[in-house]
Amino acid sequence: MSTLVSGSTTRGGRRPSLPSWDRVPAAVRWAAYLLLFVVALWLPSVPGIANVMSPQNDWGGVLVYPIGLYIVMALGLNVVVGYAGLLDLGYVAFFAIGAYTVGVLTTKYDWSFWPALVVGVVLSMAAGLLLGTPTLRLRGDYLAIVTLGFGEIIRVTANNTDWLGGPRGISQIPRPPNVGDTLEFGALKAKAYWYVIVVLIVLIILIAKRLEDSRVGRAWAAIREDEDAAELMGVPTLKFKLAAFFIGAGIAGSGGAVFASRQTAIVPDNFPFVLSALILAAVVLGGSGNIPGVILGAFLIAWLPERFRQFVEWRQLFFGAALVLIMIFRPEGLLPNRQRRAEMQEGTGGMGSLGAEVGPVAVQNVEVDE
Repeated sequence: MSTLVSGSTTRGGRRPSLPSWDRVPAAVRWAAYLLLFVVALWLPSVPGIANVMSPQNDWGGVLVYPIGLYIVMALGLNVVVGYAGLLDLGYVAFFAIGAYTVGVLTTKYDWSFWPALVVGVVLSMAAGLLLGTPTLRLRGDYLAIVTLGFGEIIRVTANNTDWLGGPRGISQIPRPPNVGDTLEFGALKAKAYWYVIVVLIVLIILIAKRLEDSRVGRAWAAIREDEDAAELMGVPTLKFKLAAFFIGAGIAGSGGAVFASRQTAIVPDNFPFVLSALILAAVVLGGSGNIPGVILGAFLIAWLPERFRQFVEWRQLFFGAALVLIMIFRPEGLLPNRQRRAEMQEGTGGMGSLGAEVGPVAVQNVEVDE
């Protein structure tokens, strides 16, 4: 009792704070996680929710894409940007590699979806290593430009390769086999895909939390806060940055594989640069480095345009205005963790070499320059 109450004292007029979630008994936390998992599975079937959340479109389909797959990609990019502080503007490339791997293996070689999914994840990871090995010695804007170019190279290559279908892409991608009467994959049966995505999100969260609390996570935090200092302290920075790229790429590849199976047809235009920008916006908007915040950010980025669909082209204006207002009033994100909030107040923004100097130190620097 005393543990839970201690975090909410107001001594000295300080702003009351919520008790730390880590101090809540483990049994209560796991019960809450289980409840959230059940609620997530129930989301497509909640009575009346479709009329509120997506009156202009099929709620089950919107849950799968964009909401579910945006969350998957945002969790993957959070490893790269939120944990390691590496700016990746070509993240959609790994999503495309996973999608095209499933498309090729299932249509040209008659593979089933599940082994094709595994190969798609492995190839995406390999692409992350290939991109990261020569480029992760770069920092900040230079790394961002290189990754942006990689994303465009993948899209343009797919567009100009006949074996990949060229501009027409790959069609008639088979869906996963049904599992009894419970998991039926079909054009009008989005529930099964949603269940797959929920399980995928849970696995990603478990892996990310284990990494965050491990030696790897501490090395990523050191690199994010000050890479030079991390190197001086003996942290093999290139190795850990490659690990972040490797894991983030694999997560994006898994999302791409599910996307290809759900859509049954993919074209290069499904993987534009703006998709990378949206996922990065979701990570920053929700609270870079904090898993609940990233999930919330991805949900809003995916859901708001669908909710405003009745305004036709004006919805993009409302969507942009909503994002601007959120970042004005919550520059550290909607749900930042305590460490990230402290980094923001110190002026580094917790984004490592991204140089997001938005805290008091940045203000002081501006005043000195003037």
